[in-house]
Parts: sequence; structure tokens; C-alpha cells
Amino acid sequence: MKALEVRRVVLKIGSSSLTHPQGGLDDQAIAEIVAVIATLKQKGVECILVTSGAVAAGMGQLGIHDRPRDLPGKQAFAAVGQGVLIERYTRNLERYGIVGAQILMSRIDLAEASRYRNTQNTLEKLLRLQVVPIINENDTVAVEELCFGDNDTLSALVAGLIDADLLVLLTDVDGLYSNNPKKDPLAQLIKEVSEVSAVECMASGAGTNIGTGGMVTKLRAAKIATRFGIGMLLLNFTRIRELLDLAEGQETEGTYFLPAKHRLAGRKRWIAYAGLSEGSIQVDKGAAKALIEKGKSLLAKGVITTEGTWERKEIVRIVNMLGEEIARGVAELSSDEVEKVKGLHSEIVLKLIPDFEGEEVVHRDNMTLMVDE
Repeated sequence: MKALEVRRVVLKIGSSSLTHPQGGLDDQAIAEIVAVIATLKQKGVECILVTSGAVAAGMGQLGIHDRPRDLPGKQAFAAVGQGVLIERYTRNLERYGIVGAQILMSRIDLAEASRYRNTQNTLEKLLRLQVVPIINENDTVAVEELCFGDNDTLSALVAGLIDADLLVLLTDVDGLYSNNPKKDPLAQLIKEVSEVSAVECMASGAGTNIGTGGMVTKLRAAKIATRFGIGMLLLNFTRIRELLDLAEGQETEGTYFLPAKHRLAGRKRWIAYAGLSEGSIQVDKGAAKALIEKGKSLLAKGVITTEGTWERKEIVRIVNMLGEEIARGVAELSSDEVEKVKGLHSEIVLKLIPDFEGEEVVHRDNMTLMVDE
């Protein structure tokens, strides 16, 4: 990876790097990541830490070696381990005179626009106070449909939330390989990726029995971060000290995912990845082409059918005739209203729905394309 100028970095560390194979926290690993954060801060780099490990810490406290598979089990273990995890980080940060702040996030904290902005403002204030935010998913209370599912995704969303310069996923592999290096001795480390979609076929999904992630979730995080215009580095945790070389303007190892040329910003980020979609609108070929190639709004005339239920101003997915998602946006009409006017010209729509002030089912200003432009 080439040297970069980084002033704000999100570091994500997985359970496999933080814990012993049989469960329980690895104090040496926590001390190491805190030491790197302290040095980066001395060099003027703001650090945000997204950490896994609460469930694994709970396993260690309870003397249980097999990770629970059911949601109540995960939540119970996380409840036991979360306090242990933050206490270890706090104790180590205090050795460097640094204050840490625990932030437990649920999917709903980013799904609602007002809560998204509030979370953003809180993080910015903590950084101005020279505090290190320590973020984890609120596993103890989140219902399954409102879970991030993995901290790789969470870290990418956090990076976009605070407009980081770099996202670093610290893991137990050296980076992305051309094939599984455990099975293929000729597999080559890919040091730079310009298009995530071009390498998705190289991912295999399984993580360890301690963690929940795998290469699939890391590539998903890369796709999100790079679309935000943020580069992502996949780095073996054993090489974490190389981040200090990066801060000095030197190169480092791992796989670096280049930020997209056309970056999503502001509200477009929230629409694409943070907000929860309530349903979908299927459009015809002409409408799909107008959205993707011409940047047009979606009109009722191009709508074929709908799926799901939503009210006005809620987020919907827009899919083509093959069912592939091509865009996501804020609907100006409810699902019932869209069904009522689908396929009709705008002048007829206005007669059928008198209180509808515009003519767009989804306006282009409130829409984000989910395909390469």
C-alpha cells in the first residue's frame, strides 16, 4: 500500500485477534492496539476504535468454549463480557493519559435520520475533546432484524459517519488472496484493489468459531467505505505497528482498497447504506435506463409493481425487471399510492392523488444509485 496522508482513521479489530482460541480476552493484544492508538494520536491522527470481543469476553468469564448460535445466548454472553471489554481498554488507555468513551450502537441508531445526525454530532464532539470513541454493536438488546450482523459493516458505516480518511480492518489474515492460501500454496496476496466487484468471487465466508466475520463481510465493508470515498486497508493484526510507518509517510503491507472516484456524500450515504428500506419498487427497462444513465427521477409511468409496505418519506429499494437493486431512495408516495398510480402519466397521478404536490415517485435528489455509474 502506498503512503497516505491520514488525519482520521477508524480501526476495527475482530474477536479472533482480541481473544484466546478457547475464549477470554488477550490482554497483550489489547495493550498492543492501545499502544498504537496512543502513538498515532501523538502524531496528530484522530482514532476511532470499532471493537468486537464482548461475546468472547463473556465466554471467558463463564468458562464456556463454544460460541452461542442463538440470539438470546449471544446477548447474554455479550452482557457479561461488555463491561470486561471496556474496562480492559479503559485501563490501558489511562496509562497514556487518554480517555476512552464507550458507544454501543444498534442498527436503528443509523436507520433514522435524526438519530444518525445525533450519533454523528456525538462522535465529532468526542474527537474534539481528544477522547477515543470505542464502538461496539449493542448486542445485548438488539433484535435480529436491527442488527448490523458484523462489526466490519458497522466500521464502514462509522467511517462514513465521521468522514474518516482511512478504514483499517485488523484481522488474522495478511489480506485478500487470489485463492485460499490454506489450500493453494500458489495463492498470491493482492496488494491493491480498484474495484471491489471484480474480486468478490475470491471471498469465502467462514470466520472462526470465536468471530462472526469472514472475507465476505470484509469485502462488503470495502464496498461501502470505498463508495464513501474512503480507502480501506485489510491488515494482519500482527503487523499493526506498520500503521505507524503509514503515519510517517511510508508504505505498509496488506490489501488496500482504493476509494471510488465518484464518492457518495452526506444524505446520499445515509440513503444507500444506513437507512432501512421498507419495500421495493420494480421498474421497467426504460425507467431503469433513465435512472442509471441519465440521472432522472422515478415517475409513476415507469413503475411495474411494488413489494412491501411503506409510508411517504420512507426508504425503498428500486429494482429492475430481473429483481436486481439498481437504486435506493426516499418515496414521495406510500406503497398503496404507488400501486394505485403505477404505469400512469403524471397528469393522471395528480388527479388521483390531489394532495400530491410533485410528480416524482422518488426524486433524484433523494436517491442513490446502487450500481456502478
